[in-house]
Amino acid sequence: MSEERDREHAAGRPAQPTGKRQMQGSGPVSTQSYQAKRAEASTAEDKPGGGPMHYLPEVVTEMRKVIWPTAQQMVTYTLVVFAFLIILTALVAGVDFLAGAGVEWALTNN
Repeated sequence: MSEERDREHAAGRPAQPTGKRQMQGSGPVSTQSYQAKRAEASTAEDKPGGGPMHYLPEVVTEMRKVIWPTAQQMVTYTLVVFAFLIILTALVAGVDFLAGAGVEWALTNN
């Protein structure tokens, strides 16, 4: 494979891409084609987001797309969060108690 690339390079032809690009049939990238694509991208006049005047209408449009949870789902999610917080608090309190007992044991047993 490398011998073939060496021959192409010696013949003055650019090396062909390997991997996915080769499967898609892409040719070698030249400086002119790269600069042409770059010039096309930089001439776009649209600002991301459309500017400050379009902000609120876009927010309203996006909020209409939201699928809001039902009351039952909110109760379920809230209970799951509280249960997780109780478990995590108990875990941290247990580690704190054991660490404190370990430090106290180490300091009192000279």
